Amino acid sequence: MMEPAAVAQRISGRVKWFDPSKGFGFIVSDLGGAAILLHANVLRNFGQSSVADQARITVIVQQTARGAQAVEVIEIVPPETENGAVIEDLDQGTGPDLESLPLLPARVKWFDKVKGFGFANVFGLPEDVFIHVEVLRRSGLADLGPGEAICLRVIEGKRGRMAAQVLPWETALRAAR
Repeated sequence: MMEPAAVAQRISGRVKWFDPSKGFGFIVSDLGGAAILLHANVLRNFGQSSVADQARITVIVQQTARGAQAVEVIEIVPPETENGAVIEDLDQGTGPDLESLPLLPARVKWFDKVKGFGFANVFGLPEDVFIHVEVLRRSGLADLGPGEAICLRVIEGKRGRMAAQVLPWETALRAAR
């Protein structure tokens, strides 16, 4: 005998935490109640391999025998940031408007969350682009894997090219459409 299909519900909330190495995390709904499981596969279907803690998220949720579980990600909004620049080179008062910078296709060379930085290669350019963990967090991501396809908005910093924004490849493609 088949079980009746679970009713899906659209829920908005905040990412309580997400650990890419464990492959899951939890969402706290704006409506309250028990935490909602967010599995890495659901996040990957949205085009991201990670999501920053405290990011706003809208998902489709189904109740399962083990509790509420996200089955589709609709939207992710990076966490709110405190006033002031994260890095001197990114001071909004002196730099270009973020949205005016072109999106450049790139691949992650390496990223170490513990060290707080990493590098990416922009297609067609010889020099690496520096990625700071706080820029990654403000972009709504928590971690990057080697070889991961991304899009960058890049500025010239005092020590070279650096990412001002990091977007997952699929997110950038959706925005372009």
